[in-house]
Amino acid sequence: MALKVLFAASEAYPLIKTGGLADVAYGLPIALHAERAEVRLLLPAYYDMMGKLKDVHSLGSLQIQGAGRVHTVHILEGTHEAFPFPIWVVECGALFGRSGNPYMHPEGYDWPDNAERFTVFSRAAALLAADALNLNWRPDVVHAHDWQTGLIPALLETVHPRPRSVFTIHNLAYGGHFSRVIYDQLQLAWHWWSSEGLEFYGGFSMLKAGIVYADIVTTVSPTYAKEICTPEFGYGLDGLLRSQSHKLHGILNGIDTAIWNPKQDEYLVQNYSLRDVKKGKWANKQALLERFGQTPTADQLARPLLGMVSRLVEQKGVDMVMECIHPLLAETNADFVIIGSGHHHYEQALYDLASRYPGRVMVYIGYNEALAHLLEAGCDVFLMPSRFEPCGLNQMYSLNYGTLPVVYNTGGLADTVINATEANIADDTANGFVFYLPFSHALLGTLWWVLRLFAEDQKLWRALQRNAMKADFAWKRSAKRYLELYRP
Repeated sequence: MALKVLFAASEAYPLIKTGGLADVAYGLPIALHAERAEVRLLLPAYYDMMGKLKDVHSLGSLQIQGAGRVHTVHILEGTHEAFPFPIWVVECGALFGRSGNPYMHPEGYDWPDNAERFTVFSRAAALLAADALNLNWRPDVVHAHDWQTGLIPALLETVHPRPRSVFTIHNLAYGGHFSRVIYDQLQLAWHWWSSEGLEFYGGFSMLKAGIVYADIVTTVSPTYAKEICTPEFGYGLDGLLRSQSHKLHGILNGIDTAIWNPKQDEYLVQNYSLRDVKKGKWANKQALLERFGQTPTADQLARPLLGMVSRLVEQKGVDMVMECIHPLLAETNADFVIIGSGHHHYEQALYDLASRYPGRVMVYIGYNEALAHLLEAGCDVFLMPSRFEPCGLNQMYSLNYGTLPVVYNTGGLADTVINATEANIADDTANGFVFYLPFSHALLGTLWWVLRLFAEDQKLWRALQRNAMKADFAWKRSAKRYLELYRP
């Protein structure tokens, strides 16, 4: 009999997306379905999302306690061409009928009723797990994601028979912290209020609830699972996570290898594989440079092109990159292409660099899907010096495209990029470059080494590209690991 999985998340690509969680809530359920699990994806019914669903109809309504009020919540079922299974949504106009970012007001602050919004969503998930609408469908497993669904494992304590609960931490930095006043208004269970339960420094944390009450806790890479058990990365929860290490697992996210695949990428001017990687990357480098107004010569095409697609914030290491650009431009023939948006300071500084070094520093402020794909194919090196990165996706895209990544040794970057040391080169496993101190001088030293290797040893460079492109980052492997955890 197929394993029934209720997959509860606050966002899922292509319906609604703010970050990597949406990619997981798209890729993993589809991979689970391919492994014959019976999946229902549960999402809040955001205003901007509903027009993307087809064949929407009501499954029933529920009365759910909010913050000092009771909401009539409608459970709707719909379909979307991206998903081979039904999508369930929790409709409550007072809580989710808003345009824009699902968590933030247009003026940039968190919606003040986020605690109520996601408590109601979590209560709806628990009621559906109990088959409160008599749909004759009870999940064997409820898989919840990040703080927005952290209450679900606790709420399942009243469900009989109780399904197994799995809680995934995508980024521990977002804890879902709220006050005791709101806790009481939401009428959450009194026995959860303790240092062993939801209480956290006088308030409560929805993320902590998921960690404490879930049967299994996962995070998005093996290294990040270790890092969050340390004070440096634990955000005050490292002691709890160490105490719960018996149920903590790190499972590397996958990527959509149908979309991020140089063999069939619709955004490339020439598709390529391992067999013709040099020819394919050359054609896409030319197209990328032309997109930035260049008329590339053979000399420019032969020069190393370093790319970056990123939020322009300190966590992503953009400040380190900018400190390295000046000496590299002065003393090497490297060129740079950077796509991203973020802090105004960094955006302006990049504009200034592009103005000062036309043809050598090319900048696109914002995000452009087609341009991001072309960058992955057209660049020789991908820069991803994040100070912390729970999993990361771009380094895996880059490996798929034979664009060798330069990364800091953290989180999922450490789990996917194998440094080109003498030992790793000798055993033919190296696929990129790693630096080990989160400072610009360490990044710069690594980039000198990378550029020297590019200039002097193209045979070795091709071997590293071959190893990079052989790696398998499809969701199937991750899905099989989750299915093992879903079963007691």
